[in-house]
Amino acid sequence: MLNEKVASLLNEQINKEFYSAYLYLEFSAYFEDEGLDGFANWYKVQAQEERDHAMLMFQYLQNNSHRPVLEGIARPTAAPNGRLLKAGLAHEQYVTNLIHTIYDAAYEVKDFRTMQFLDWFVKEQGEEEKTAEDMIKKMELYGDDAKGLYMLNSELAGRTYAAPSLVL
Repeated sequence: MLNEKVASLLNEQINKEFYSAYLYLEFSAYFEDEGLDGFANWYKVQAQEERDHAMLMFQYLQNNSHRPVLEGIARPTAAPNGRLLKAGLAHEQYVTNLIHTIYDAAYEVKDFRTMQFLDWFVKEQGEEEKTAEDMIKKMELYGDDAKGLYMLNSELAGRTYAAPSLVL
């Protein structure tokens, strides 16, 4: 049986993952307005990933006889400028910390099944942070050069969505 504290933290994380999707849609809208359709595409795909993370946790709770409780999702607030990439990295670091908190709670009660479930999210967060750091480095390298920015925008336009392949 799933520990109540662990279940509660997972439920909170569902809502935070949906907030992450909202945040990245906000980023996408900003970049679309700026004429950077590649950046907009990248963040739309990111929003889809965050939504799927929430749904994986939603299903995990249901598979473990817990009813997920959805809360209201606040409107994202982010500075609409080039600092969005750094805000994205900070947000991913925040989410990593949240996942680690759930993992710690599962470890405390020896909930090995939930720890195994969370292993995928721990790995995913490492990838998310690395990708965000790489985008910042590229933006800092190319951002002041119109041709470089165009190339980076074109690269980001090619990102496509691939649903996670996590077995519950």
